Amino acid sequence: MIDLTVPEIRAKLQHADAAAFAVLERSLVADTRKGVRQAVEVARRRLEAEAAEAERLASMYAFERQLAAERGGRVILGLDEVGRGPLAGPLAVGGVVLGEEVIAGLNDSKQVRPEDREAIADAVRERARAWTVQYVEPADIDRDGMTASLRRAFGAAIAAVEAAGVDVDVVLLDGNPLRLDEREVSVVKGDGKCASIAAASIVAKVARDGLMEAYDAEYPGYGFAGNKGYGSEGHLAAIRERGLTPIHRRSFCTSFTQESLF
Repeated sequence: MIDLTVPEIRAKLQHADAAAFAVLERSLVADTRKGVRQAVEVARRRLEAEAAEAERLASMYAFERQLAAERGGRVILGLDEVGRGPLAGPLAVGGVVLGEEVIAGLNDSKQVRPEDREAIADAVRERARAWTVQYVEPADIDRDGMTASLRRAFGAAIAAVEAAGVDVDVVLLDGNPLRLDEREVSVVKGDGKCASIAAASIVAKVARDGLMEAYDAEYPGYGFAGNKGYGSEGHLAAIRERGLTPIHRRSFCTSFTQESLF
């Protein structure tokens, strides 16, 4: 391949899979041009990263399938919550039953770049056997407390998936047990270990973030598009200056509130 320019070789390497790379690498072993050696090394690192990611993703699917098999089941509903701690906006719980097709990029939503979360959420919604996002509004969180709100939202997510006609064998939860359903299995840091929990985390995160961005237009000045309702410095300053909005959790804001302007 000595007759090819460095950019031409680089282009071939950029699009090569593992098998094609092995062939290209052998053909370039005698090519000592600096740009070629750099391009080979970049391609090697890319393929190593892709292989590691494929292994990580396969382990997430395998882990949850093993959990289900140990309980005599196959159909897995993964559940995860988003928005437990913010001062404003609802609690959201996502529920996903994945199909057989592996969805690339699944991980704890906090570990995924925002632009990637949108694409992964689209893939989940398109390919999952069933999915849902259930909300508990701020006034209900204030009235009932967080534990009851979590139980309500998780229960609603289970009911929504079953109403869609999916018979669930195992319900996987991220974190501590809620003892809400006899099929429940809690997995510590489950959004990084189980594919269906990760999918639920991402779908819920994207849905809730979109809702908070809409609230930013409805209640300007609080920075909801950026802080998503969490207690950033600018958000706290806005509360002190403007008071609470109808989407604030009053029970979370008692130490720094004034009369609402809304």
